[in-house]
Amino acid sequence: MSTRLEEVLRQRFAFHCENAEAYGREFAALWRATADHALGGKLVRPRLLLDIHRALSPDAGEEPNLAAVDIAAHIELLHYAFLLHDDVIDGDLTRRRRPNLIGALAAGSPGVTEEDSLHWARSSAILMGDLLLSAAIIGFARADVPSHARSRLLDLVEQTILETVAGEHTDVALSHGIIPSDVDTVLAMSVYKTATYSFSLPLRAAALLAGASVSAEQTLEDVGRRLGLAYQLQDDLLCVFGDHRAHGKDAFSDLREGKETAIIAFARSTDAWPQIAPRFGAVDLSLQDATAIRDLLRGCGAERFVVGLIGEQLDGVYALLSEAERAGQITSDAARAILVSASRLEGRQV
Repeated sequence: MSTRLEEVLRQRFAFHCENAEAYGREFAALWRATADHALGGKLVRPRLLLDIHRALSPDAGEEPNLAAVDIAAHIELLHYAFLLHDDVIDGDLTRRRRPNLIGALAAGSPGVTEEDSLHWARSSAILMGDLLLSAAIIGFARADVPSHARSRLLDLVEQTILETVAGEHTDVALSHGIIPSDVDTVLAMSVYKTATYSFSLPLRAAALLAGASVSAEQTLEDVGRRLGLAYQLQDDLLCVFGDHRAHGKDAFSDLREGKETAIIAFARSTDAWPQIAPRFGAVDLSLQDATAIRDLLRGCGAERFVVGLIGEQLDGVYALLSEAERAGQITSDAARAILVSASRLEGRQV
């Protein structure tokens, strides 16, 4: 299944790379560089779709449904489009422990000044993100499915893009103090920015393609939102309290960037905040200062609070799946497949 998915993704990029040749060497090189950075990831979202689709379609056999593979591949294109735009917004030059597309382009095609190179690289990432976003939508529109299913898929991807952009917009507003930070706002932002497209979209698409009931699709949307929120909260914990050698994330990057997470939103309401605030968001945050902030966050109960939130979300997932299985909305195989995803989340190293 993964091999077929990877093959489809390679074919998509090969097609675009070949077409780009007609528009000049630089444009063709941009597509090739994008393919190099986009391919080879974990494919979490498309694999989730295919796992749940197979579980909801017990008579489908071992070979993955071609329409499901196609939609899964275009969800991965959508994901990478969001990553490109996110890197521009955040000013990031690295991802997965190596230069991201922006960093690679800036280093490989020097302009008159360093700023010229960065502007060109960021502009290229914006434009490529736009192209991949367009390719994903067109892929949904051209899916080899009945017309009523295609219409619902397009409604789904439209809602997904809207909510993801709304979440990103709120995230930027929080980061710059344009709107006040509180736990409810941060949690809602996380659901829109991360959970909607990373979990609800593949789960709902799987249900739709498998011909599941509307009630099953709605349940899986709720499950996806809870799983996605738990995933984001776990990421926040890893960055502040985890061992970066084990989880691979940039140690204390959230504290250095001044990222408004549920950890920080909770800490703002405690007596520890006046000690945290002066160095929170400092670009030159030292390891000593970061460690001190981490200890203050732990001492004020922020870590414990977010661990509790994750537990609440996962408990909600288990309850929703149990009820849906009893009601005959989803198969026991589908429930087990989602529980495997939840267990992986609980096992991530902190």
